[in-house]
Amino acid sequence: MTVDCVVYTGDGCTEWSDAAAARDAEGTTWARVTDPTSEELDEIAAAYDIHALEVEDVVGSVRPKVEEYDEHTFVLVKAATLRRGDVAFADELSVEQAGLFVGDDWLVTVEPERIDALDEVWERVRREEPRLASRGPDFTAYRCLDGIVDDYFDILDDIEDDIEVVEDEVVDAGGEDVLERINDLRRDLLSVRRLLWPTREAVGALARGDPEQIGEDAEKYYRDVYDHLVQLVDLVETYRDLTSGTRDIYLNALSMSTNDAMKKLTVVATIILPLTFVAGVYGMNFEHMPELAWPYSYPAVMVGMAAMALVLVAYFRREDWV
Repeated sequence: MTVDCVVYTGDGCTEWSDAAAARDAEGTTWARVTDPTSEELDEIAAAYDIHALEVEDVVGSVRPKVEEYDEHTFVLVKAATLRRGDVAFADELSVEQAGLFVGDDWLVTVEPERIDALDEVWERVRREEPRLASRGPDFTAYRCLDGIVDDYFDILDDIEDDIEVVEDEVVDAGGEDVLERINDLRRDLLSVRRLLWPTREAVGALARGDPEQIGEDAEKYYRDVYDHLVQLVDLVETYRDLTSGTRDIYLNALSMSTNDAMKKLTVVATIILPLTFVAGVYGMNFEHMPELAWPYSYPAVMVGMAAMALVLVAYFRREDWV
């Protein structure tokens, strides 16, 4: 586990090695916990009065939510990224949980796996960025949430690029794996949707200022994050409609191709059917068939069969079947 603590005020930012002592220091404290063990989580929980159920939620698989406690507000969100590699698209969506505990003058973030969005905010705090140093823990928590939500835009941008590629393949009569790729896109969009809806509900509670740890000045920033989540949900629905339309186009094109092949086979069968009938009649070789004794019977039958085939081909061409 890594526990990094900073205490920042208008005069600057200092790093602390003792998380419990950092909480009592003057200024705004941020204790960042990454990759913790259960024992180390218990120590942090004891130092900041974090309930055992909150700790269990952070390390478990729980939907994003907001819970209010006496001394702090618990915010659980999920950060997501796309892994590009030799794996199926549906398996490329990587999700990591992050627990944010917002107190009156302190913030604790717990990351079972390190999250890049929180890395960026952490470095800004350590560089003593004025906009962070002069605000409370609710503003720092907003910056963390904003970074996590912004990463969803990158995910949807990548998905949009994949949708465009698949659409081009459908138009160009793509290969057999097109339908599988479309279904992978739909499943991945469904996964993103499942993350966004509860996250929007959770951030909505913060945007309304329901928890007392969220000040009035910070509410407008959370409303901005909420607006981003509304936009993301709309994009997901739009992309799902696009993939559904692309799938329908592909299936219609496949059906038309099959129908075209069946029509050609039907034309061939229709031409061969009367020829088969004629050949079958004269193939019976009955003794009293007068044509059998005629010296020109064979060429006459061949010419008749050829003429019959040409008439049928001409008819099908006129009907635009071939």
